[in-house]
Amino acid sequence: QVQLVESGGGLVQAGGSLRLSCAASGRTFSSYAMGWFRQAPGKEREFVAAISGNGGSTYYADLVKGRFTISRDNAKSTVYLQMNSLKPEDTAVYYCAAGKYYVGSYYPHEYAYWGQGTQVTVSS
Repeated sequence: QVQLVESGGGLVQAGGSLRLSCAASGRTFSSYAMGWFRQAPGKEREFVAAISGNGGSTYYADLVKGRFTISRDNAKSTVYLQMNSLKPEDTAVYYCAAGKYYVGSYYPHEYAYWGQGTQVTVSS
């Protein structure tokens, strides 16, 4: 069992930055990948970024590549999502997820545990 708690969401103007955090407890944190997904009103949940268990491999959706950075601190059992150059279309509830496997994945069904979500709102 893994428990995930996100923080760091909020309201920011377009062009601004936010850093999301997700603290995990339960299984050995370095043994599984972590991912970030988001869901905007009326839309399906979509992949944002993922990172392998040791942080050596990262994966990004094309929409956020070059603007968002995923990282993890295994000593603190925490994964981060640094979001720069935010756009109004980045507005969504952001969820962190613990992977079933060591390597990251783009697919929600390959994540076993999910956080409660944190709202990110980008104003124009």
